[in-house]
Amino acid sequence: MADFMGLMKQAAQLQSKMEAMQAELDQLEVAGAAGGGLVTVTLTGKGDLRGVRIDDSLLKADEKEILEDLLVAAHGDARRKAEALVQEKMKSLTGGLPIPPGLKLF
Repeated sequence: MADFMGLMKQAAQLQSKMEAMQAELDQLEVAGAAGGGLVTVTLTGKGDLRGVRIDDSLLKADEKEILEDLLVAAHGDARRKAEALVQEKMKSLTGGLPIPPGLKLF
């Protein structure tokens, strides 16, 4: 019975650490860039869009499709960085154990 109580205590501690990590991820920001930095997208560690920066040189009517493609690319870059950040945080939290499949943090 003592082992079970110890396991329950560990589970409660892990849940507390997970909640703290979630709050930290909401405060962290990652930036993704495309077009050599002409378009920059900023996301939180959870993947929420915080900002977009577009170089003035792209604000031409005939550059619309290029701008749209660069926005998508910059968002993808930032999203990959956010996911890597989450994986890194989870490794430190779980002592290197893998995250169970299907467990989404954002």
